[in-house]
Amino acid sequence: MAGTGIHRVASDVPWEETYGYSRAVELPNGLVLVAGCTSVVDGIITEGGPYEQAINAFGVALEALKGLGLGADSVVRTRMYVTHARDVEEVGRAHKELFDAVRPAASMIIVSGFIDPSLVVEVEVEAYRAPEAPEAPAAPEGADTA
Repeated sequence: MAGTGIHRVASDVPWEETYGYSRAVELPNGLVLVAGCTSVVDGIITEGGPYEQAINAFGVALEALKGLGLGADSVVRTRMYVTHARDVEEVGRAHKELFDAVRPAASMIIVSGFIDPSLVVEVEVEAYRAPEAPEAPAAPEGADTA
């Protein structure tokens, strides 16, 4: 949307075009919202259990942030959706490895399933970029700035 100050990032998954969404959206106030990410890379569900799927899903989200010039240090909130309570520890371990130094607010929610039953985790990420401060006006020539 031209003139709104909203920036959108797309990825290479076909569902964005099919269902009409963006991988990430940055609002003028500095809030960045990343859509739900799973362990689908290049259109293929990557192998592995809950830990590997969480690492891959967060990797997709962090790649979207990278498209906006941000990294894991800008993440302020995460949500992890898992299909089985038994997977909480493995998904939590992946989260800790990626975000321990950042310590975002986080939620982990048990859900009944995803579009493809081989997926066991989906993540959402929110990040923040402090809006740039406007430049201070130059002091008039000859003005005392002390």
